[in-house]
Amino acid sequence: MAFVAVVPVLSSSKVSAFFGNKQTETVVAAKNATGLRMSAEKNVKAGLIAAAAAGILVVSAPVFAADGKAIFTANCAACHTGGNNVIQAEKTLKKAALEQYLDGGYNVDAIKYQVTNGKNAMPAFGGRLAEDEIESVAKYVYEQAGSDWA
Repeated sequence: MAFVAVVPVLSSSKVSAFFGNKQTETVVAAKNATGLRMSAEKNVKAGLIAAAAAGILVVSAPVFAADGKAIFTANCAACHTGGNNVIQAEKTLKKAALEQYLDGGYNVDAIKYQVTNGKNAMPAFGGRLAEDEIESVAKYVYEQAGSDWA
């Protein structure tokens, strides 16, 4: 079985200077039964590029984390601005109302269930939001309800 990876080397002046003043180069690594075949220079370049790319992904990972407030604003605020409910005024997202009306009471799991499955006039968001987004918005609602949406 063969494995082929193609890694482009960026052509900026700093990268080119670092890699020997070559404008662009494509590093191709082919692995077969006899092992990896690549020159030492290309192997070092490919390793540095892979390490840099991995570093960028690790450093930027928090940017991709689901933001409960942003998810709430985009998906829930039309009916629940400030923790209120424009459809059924008594069924707010305030702690006392969640304890009274929410199946399971005031806790993150019960909020996640409601967001995922919906109920009555509230639509289900299980098919619209990813699990981590539902988790984030549920935690956001829980925290806001605990502070009375202050």
